[in-house]
Amino acid sequence: MSIRRWVVCLFVFSFPALWTHPLAAGWSTEGFQAVSAEELKMTSEPHAPGAPAIILYRQLDRDDNGKTSHEFNYFRIKILTEEGRKYADVEIPFSKDRQDVVNVHARTIRPDGSIAEFDGKVFEKNLVKGRNLRVLAKTFTLPDIQVGSIIEYFYTVDLSERFIYDSQWILSQDLFTRYATFELRPYQSKYQLFNLRWSWNYLPAEATPPRSDLDHVIRMEARNIPAFQKEDYMPPETELQSRVDFIYAEGSFESDVDKFWREVGKKRNAQLEAFIGKTGAMQAAVAQIVGPNDPPEMKLRKIYDRVLQIRNTSYEVSKTEQEQKRGNEKEIQNVEDLWKRGYGNGVQLTWLFVALARAAGFESYGCWVSSRNLYFFNPKQEQSQRLNANVALVKLNGKEMYFDPGAAFTPFGLLTWSETDVTGRKLDKDGGSWIRTPLPDSSLSTIERSANLHLSDTGDVEGKVTITFKGLEAMYRRLEERNADDVARKKSLEDEVKDEIPVASEEELTNHPDWASAETPLVAEFQVKIPGWASGAGKRSIVPAAIFTGNEKGIFEHTNRAHPIYVKYPFQKIDDITLEVPAGWQINSLPPAQSQNGNIVHYDLKVENTKGSLHLTRKLDVNFMLLEQQYYPALRNFFQAVRSGDEEQIVLQPAATAASN
Repeated sequence: MSIRRWVVCLFVFSFPALWTHPLAAGWSTEGFQAVSAEELKMTSEPHAPGAPAIILYRQLDRDDNGKTSHEFNYFRIKILTEEGRKYADVEIPFSKDRQDVVNVHARTIRPDGSIAEFDGKVFEKNLVKGRNLRVLAKTFTLPDIQVGSIIEYFYTVDLSERFIYDSQWILSQDLFTRYATFELRPYQSKYQLFNLRWSWNYLPAEATPPRSDLDHVIRMEARNIPAFQKEDYMPPETELQSRVDFIYAEGSFESDVDKFWREVGKKRNAQLEAFIGKTGAMQAAVAQIVGPNDPPEMKLRKIYDRVLQIRNTSYEVSKTEQEQKRGNEKEIQNVEDLWKRGYGNGVQLTWLFVALARAAGFESYGCWVSSRNLYFFNPKQEQSQRLNANVALVKLNGKEMYFDPGAAFTPFGLLTWSETDVTGRKLDKDGGSWIRTPLPDSSLSTIERSANLHLSDTGDVEGKVTITFKGLEAMYRRLEERNADDVARKKSLEDEVKDEIPVASEEELTNHPDWASAETPLVAEFQVKIPGWASGAGKRSIVPAAIFTGNEKGIFEHTNRAHPIYVKYPFQKIDDITLEVPAGWQINSLPPAQSQNGNIVHYDLKVENTKGSLHLTRKLDVNFMLLEQQYYPALRNFFQAVRSGDEEQIVLQPAATAASN
């Protein structure tokens, strides 16, 4: 089960705090820096030609005192174009459970040097809401923004008291940064030894590496930091950005990397065994789940399905302490507690599956893997907190298989996308060994669209469309909509169809999809109308060869590529469409069959005349996860060929025209 938190921490043990921010010494909550005449007059930045705005100055000061840790941020931004005025709308993300944004101050400096004060109205909105994760943003809008204005604001993010956090300096921003300063006051304890180390990634050319001064404060300056270039289908931003990572360790750091991970493995294995060690209780539980004559795969499937039925508290709306007391819910100490009480969090449910599998006679291991939703794991960095997702490894009929029943709606034999093709540690008493989880084949995550449509004399298309989501495609739609009502779920599916059709269309969901299952496909049925799908061309009507192509229209159109190409998981889209033409109409010409084979990407399109109806079949197969930039031209050419194939035309002759001929 993945631990999807932006801040995850235990006292003494430290975990990443990704949106963290302290009030710096020497800064007044009432004051701003003076603005220079040069900043007011500037109209462009030579290092960032054409930029809509730039960051003139940025300051980040952090104080890790452990009791009331906090981080102070200051931004000064010059607006250079009309497009740059959008930066007056400010969002400050933070994790609700562990952080709070306070002391927000802002102002606008007009081009003539006069000042428009911010009215102080700060709002709060949800950005991300998921399992163990609630990311919000404090938002506000600065007044009277003109081209040539300077906006500046500062704020403090307070961190939960009595915790120690790892942290980061993220240098890369959406805008070019002229000058930035960074400061960290490390945690120091009178009672226990803590050490801090730091490393950096992609420091800009005009940056001084972080240094610890005589006062033990770590400082860094940087000039002319390029704007971070965002692209579709790129690896996680935090993996690509220029940054400095700070890591705390209790005691001294281990110089031997292998020894470090053996010790981590031993500790985590001891925790696992302490939790699942109730073998008698698990044997009794297995006897209730499986039959003595069940074949191995049936046994394991029954165990897996039974674990999925247990209430997973990781996906519930957070309860207050009073609500927990009223519910008389006690903390789960081991698998026996979990089994008796009928609830547990995602980590605990996956460990229960390991315990039950062992009790049923399977060779089974607990594993900690590194989720790739935020970073790509590097064992040499000795960051144990990056092993942040637990999965089960079970040998079934001689084959090693991975499972994550603690992740809601995950089908048997699959992992969530962020746990696939990642490094992890298989646990045992000797410290464990490294593993690599498999990347699922594209055929295991499909969107299949079948349609029976009718073309009217006026060129409208109308009929029934059935979409079947399988594997991870079904899982993530169920996960995203798990707390939504029927109205919201209906709208979500209808909007998805609307996005896939490249012209204006009307959709109505007509069935009740199964949102609760993990194993069965998610099937949605629609009544769809596409006005004016056939267009007139003289005495003929033209119909595009493919219908559901909206999301492929803009893929990889740019000539150059800055980052690797990253797809969360391999997938397939398969269309099977029957389009009835009006009585008396003739099918004059069909486009040639299209087929593109790029080894890891495939595309096929075929249109046939079947007794006066059109039969259209299309398949797009994307079967990779990560490609380096050097392969981008070939991938771009492939998708250009896909677009060309989709735009091929079917030529029809209406009945009146055919009769006159």
